[in-house]
Amino acid sequence: MTLMEKAEERFDPEQVVEEFEELTKVAGKVQLETLKKILEENGGTEYLQKWGLNGRTDLESFKTCVPIASHQDLDPYIQRIADGESAPILTANPITTISLSSGTTQGKPKFVPFNDALLDSTMQMFKTSYAFRNREFSIGNGKALQFIYGSKQLKTKGGLAAGTATTNVFRHPKFKKTMKAMQTPCCSPDEVVFGPDFHQSLYCHLLCGLIYREEVQVVSSTFAHSIVHAFRSFEQVWQDLCVDIREGVLTSQVIVPSIRAAMSKILKPDPELADTVYKKCMGLTNWYGLIPELFPNTKYIYGIMTGSMEPYLKKLRHYAGDIPLVSADYGSSEGWIGANVNPELTPEETTYAVLPNVAYFEFIPLSQIILNGQEARPVGLDEVKIGEEYEILMTNLGGLYRYRLGDVVKVKGFHNSTPELQFVCRRNLLLAVNIDKNTEKDLQLSVETASRILSAEKLEIVDFTSRVDTSTDPGHYVIFWELSGEASDDVLKDCCNCLDKSFVDAGYVSSRKVNTIGPLELRIVERGTFHKILDHYVSLGAAANQFKTPRCVGLSNTSVLQILSGNVVKRYYSTAF
Repeated sequence: MTLMEKAEERFDPEQVVEEFEELTKVAGKVQLETLKKILEENGGTEYLQKWGLNGRTDLESFKTCVPIASHQDLDPYIQRIADGESAPILTANPITTISLSSGTTQGKPKFVPFNDALLDSTMQMFKTSYAFRNREFSIGNGKALQFIYGSKQLKTKGGLAAGTATTNVFRHPKFKKTMKAMQTPCCSPDEVVFGPDFHQSLYCHLLCGLIYREEVQVVSSTFAHSIVHAFRSFEQVWQDLCVDIREGVLTSQVIVPSIRAAMSKILKPDPELADTVYKKCMGLTNWYGLIPELFPNTKYIYGIMTGSMEPYLKKLRHYAGDIPLVSADYGSSEGWIGANVNPELTPEETTYAVLPNVAYFEFIPLSQIILNGQEARPVGLDEVKIGEEYEILMTNLGGLYRYRLGDVVKVKGFHNSTPELQFVCRRNLLLAVNIDKNTEKDLQLSVETASRILSAEKLEIVDFTSRVDTSTDPGHYVIFWELSGEASDDVLKDCCNCLDKSFVDAGYVSSRKVNTIGPLELRIVERGTFHKILDHYVSLGAAANQFKTPRCVGLSNTSVLQILSGNVVKRYYSTAF
């Protein structure tokens, strides 16, 4: 083993915290150094040459020459790379892998360049957040029950490996070394993580967790939705799992040979464990506190719990009992932004401290609009103001320059001199018919308000989404709900009216009053409808743990609209206005 490999296997959390503190004390300076490094490495690329940067690496030249770009602007360059062009198009060093976004926002995955520099920033982010979590929730030599799934890696026309960002990370040897160094190896063997069938892998994740139940110290997935989905599934299959454990034989429903072979090495007859799990499940009331009952040494539950994941927190807390929920770090398929260095905060309060050396960041102030209607000038990381909301631009070593992530964040404070951001919403997810503009957050708040009516009936919303229907005159909002049980017509009519009244955007309210937006429509779908949507995206190659329910379904997303429309069982129209 080389000295470098030995260094990688050593992991000192306090040293990582120290390095983070030093970086963030001079965040502005580190940002300029990061930008200079990116421009020095890639100054000769076709993209930067096109804008006349001519080798300059100073901030002013960069902002003057290089325009703000959307994915649509960069997509032709990325496609050429994917098609096999070897010239330095976006980066001087070759792009060897393509990341695929989840595809739930636009209806199809985006191609995003991925390279070793982005992998290094991923490992830095993992280590940083773990180091701070370890201070708050110290764990020993244990295991993590990780509901993670590696989707298939495809080949692009040019022969590059293409997979979801999580798959590209999970498959890399550095990921395993890092997890091992942080003393949280996954309960499940690789054959389960990378199995070709999501449902069979999920079943075996649960089985592995039960086999190692006393060793499990962390329960995690990329998104909160995946954890909730896993334990909803557990409610259906727990007796089958007990049979497998008792007899030491995997159910015949798992048919993938590689998974069966891997599971046979760890699954042995254990009647005592089967009895324990059976009694635990039978003793629960409505599955409250399921996770601590099954995994008594769990210190915390970990995954992204902000933004579009917030609607799943109520159910996750139901399963978690008293176990703390810790939101994972802030990033995207395009790259990482900030680490959760305050793990003691609830998910709703979570902030992310920007790592100033993983990319160069700019922030468009949403409160300042130039007189001619153009957006305000982007400001640097050290120029943002507490309490203000911004849209983030990213420039990284993966070939993205002044790239619009489309995320809106609020500055809640500073960690030394780097801002602590709170995720607000996706800027481009809008419900709009007339002059109204409602974001994903507005929809979420409306649904939360209406869900209180259901709570009184001991019902819950399993999942939800929306669309704008302009086939009617005037157009109107359509909200789709999947419920945990049957609700009366009167209750659902009240919910529909409450949804309509809970949109407080001035453009929406005024348009509803003068009937330039029609009555809101609430459609109830059959149980399992959102599971079908998940299956649809998984069948297209998305990783289940990277799945996010699309909160607003556009007309171009015909497959999801067909699933929703084909499973509607009840419709209600608002009379609120």
